[in-house]
Amino acid sequence: MDGSRPRPAPTGDRHWHDSARFAAGCAATFFGLTLLVDWDGHTLTPPRTLLWLVMTSVLFTILLPQRVTAGPGWLAVRGLVRRQAVRTDELVTVRQYGDVSAHLTLRDADGRRLDLDPRVLLSNPLLWHELDTGVRRSRAGGTLLEGIDVLERLRHEIDDATAEAVLNASGIS
Repeated sequence: MDGSRPRPAPTGDRHWHDSARFAAGCAATFFGLTLLVDWDGHTLTPPRTLLWLVMTSVLFTILLPQRVTAGPGWLAVRGLVRRQAVRTDELVTVRQYGDVSAHLTLRDADGRRLDLDPRVLLSNPLLWHELDTGVRRSRAGGTLLEGIDVLERLRHEIDDATAEAVLNASGIS
């Protein structure tokens, strides 16, 4: 062994596989039902089957959630088409857009940008921990100039949700 410590495995969204299975199930059900309706109506042809297959693919693409992973000093979001990543220990700005379907936009010192649904952080404490650790380093390094209030609000939401989950699990509430 060369004496260097092994790198820890990245942390991922623990609900992503279930969400991906749900998206695949919905798409497969849609495809099956459309074929069944067309077959029953005696209108099923190869071009219509191809049409239903294309529409099923579009539905799957819409329903498939982005895959969020994090490690020491970085956060990444991967969709079907593109991958976004930022250095969390070099963040410059954090902004939140919208209320009902809010999303966070993080930008690092190198100009890279990442859009993220904050609900992923709420339901994955390990992802939040990786982001929070990087944010603390950004603040200590003086790079994070905008968005501290957004992160504090999110921190309180996550702390409240965690406390509520602990109380529910222990049977206190």
